[in-house]
Amino acid sequence: MDVHAPWAITEGLRRRGVDLLTAQEDGTGLLDDPELLDRAASLDRVLFTRDEDFLVEGSHRQSTDKTFVGIVYAHQLRVTIGQCVHDLEVMAKVYEPADMANRIEHLPLK
Repeated sequence: MDVHAPWAITEGLRRRGVDLLTAQEDGTGLLDDPELLDRAASLDRVLFTRDEDFLVEGSHRQSTDKTFVGIVYAHQLRVTIGQCVHDLEVMAKVYEPADMANRIEHLPLK
């Protein structure tokens, strides 16, 4: 979970048994976006964010064939906390990290 993810999403997912790690808990909350994405990859974890800058970084990596573990993005104003919790729980139960490799997924899921 990026630093831009509301705590309510983190708590909602944990109540549903989803294993996650926040940047704050990992001590990486002050890293630049590329470094945080690299850290997520080193942990084999997909990165959830509400920060549009990660869309730019992910697109750059896709266009330059630089691999990354995957990004899940939800707009801050267009996707509710409840929808994020629901969709992220579904993704956590259905996808393996390898399924998200080099992908940018937008919430809400359709």
